[in-house]
Amino acid sequence: MADVNNDAFEFTIKKGEPTRVPPIEETEKGLYFLSNLDQNIAVIVRTIYFFKSDTKGNEDAVEVLRIALSKLLVHYYPLAGRLTISTEGKLIVDCTGEGAVFVEAEADCGTEEIGDKTKPDPITLGKLVYETPGAQNILQMPLLAAQVTKFKCGGFSIGLLMNHCILDGIGAMEFINGWGETARGLPLTVTPFLDRIILQSRNPPKIEFPHHEFAEIQDISNTTELYEEEMLFKCFCFDQDKLAQLKKDAMEDGVLSKCTTFEALSAFVWRARCQALRMLPDQQTKLLFAVDGRPRFVPPLPKGYAGNGIVLTNSLCTAGELLGKPVSFSVGLVQEAVKMATDSYMRSAIDYFEVTRARPSLAATLLITTWSRLSFHTIDFGWGEPVSSGPVALPEKEVILFLPHKTDRKSVNVLLGLPASAMNIFEELMLI
Repeated sequence: MADVNNDAFEFTIKKGEPTRVPPIEETEKGLYFLSNLDQNIAVIVRTIYFFKSDTKGNEDAVEVLRIALSKLLVHYYPLAGRLTISTEGKLIVDCTGEGAVFVEAEADCGTEEIGDKTKPDPITLGKLVYETPGAQNILQMPLLAAQVTKFKCGGFSIGLLMNHCILDGIGAMEFINGWGETARGLPLTVTPFLDRIILQSRNPPKIEFPHHEFAEIQDISNTTELYEEEMLFKCFCFDQDKLAQLKKDAMEDGVLSKCTTFEALSAFVWRARCQALRMLPDQQTKLLFAVDGRPRFVPPLPKGYAGNGIVLTNSLCTAGELLGKPVSFSVGLVQEAVKMATDSYMRSAIDYFEVTRARPSLAATLLITTWSRLSFHTIDFGWGEPVSSGPVALPEKEVILFLPHKTDRKSVNVLLGLPASAMNIFEELMLI
C-alpha cells in the first residue's frame, strides 16, 4: 500500500509556447461523425510516459517526436481537428487539419527525483501535461495535446492530454504505439479504421433492455457529507497470492464453478468501498465497468477500430444485500454484468442514448476502469520502453483504477480516492 501525493516533490518547469503539429500531408476536411459510445464518455484523460536510455540522451527527442506525430496524424487526421456541436446537438469533429497542440519544456531536475511516477499525482505530474489557459469546457480544449519535457538526467517525458471521445484505451494504446513505430521509421502494426458510422443508432431506435447504467440513485446514506472531508488517495497492490485468495473465497461455498481475477477483485473492492462509505442497508449501489465490445459486436468491429468500442455494463443491488450475502453473490453479479454485454444489449445502449441523450449517473456508484491489460509499457520511440507510465489523475471521485504493476504484470495495483475516515476503514479491509 502506498500514499499518493502526501509529500509532492517541488520542481520547476520552463515551458515554450504551444505550437500546432498538423498532418505532414493534406488530409480529409469536413465534419467527422462520433458514435453514441463516443458521446457518452467525452472526458479529458491525462497520461504520462517517462523514457531514459543508457545509450542516448534527450537532445533529439523533441524533433523526433514532432516529426513522427505529423506523419502519424495523416492516418489519424480527426485528431488534428477540433470538437464542435452538430446541428443535432451532438459532439462532432470538424476536421480542420490545424493539428495537435505540441509543447516543449525543460525541468530543473532528473526523472528519478520525482519519486514513484506510476501513481496518479495531479500536483506533481500535472506540471508535465499541457493545460489550455482559460478553457471552460471540452470544446475549448484540443482533442490531443502533447508536452515533451526534457530532464537534466538525459531522460524525457511525454505528457498527453486526450479527449476520451476520440479514442478509448485500446485505441489510444494503438495510437501511441504507432507514434513510436513512426518515430523509429517502421510501418504501423495496426492501421486505424476510422469509419464510426458502423456504430450509428438504428432507425427507428430499438431499446430492448433496461439500462440501469443511466439510473439516478438517491443518496440516502448521505455520503455527500463524507466527501466534505479531506480526500486521501492510496494504491493497494494485489499480488498473485492475494488474487488467488480472492478467487478461492469467491468459490468457497460452491455456488460458482469458476471466476476470473477481474470478477473476484471487482466484487471485493465494491463490497469494501460500500462498507468504507458506511452505506445504509437500504442504499441502492451500482457497479459500472467497461467491457470491450470489439469482439462482441456482430460482426466484430474491424481491426484497428479507432473510436470507443467499449460499452458500460452494470450491476445494481442494495448495500445490505452486497455486504450481508456471501462473496459468491457479489461475484455472481459481476459475472452477470459481463454476460449482459451482447451485441443486442450494446446496440440497445446506443439507441437508448439516441432517444434520451442520458449519460451514466455516478451517484452511489463505483466505476471501475481497467488499465492492467493495456500494453502502454511496450511503447518505444527509439529510447527503449518507458521506465514508467500511467494516469496523471483520477477522472472522478467514484472511479477506481486497476493498473498494471510496474514489474510484475500478473499483479494488479488498485488506486482510488476516499474521504479520510472512509479510507481508514477501506485500508483495514484490504488486509487479506
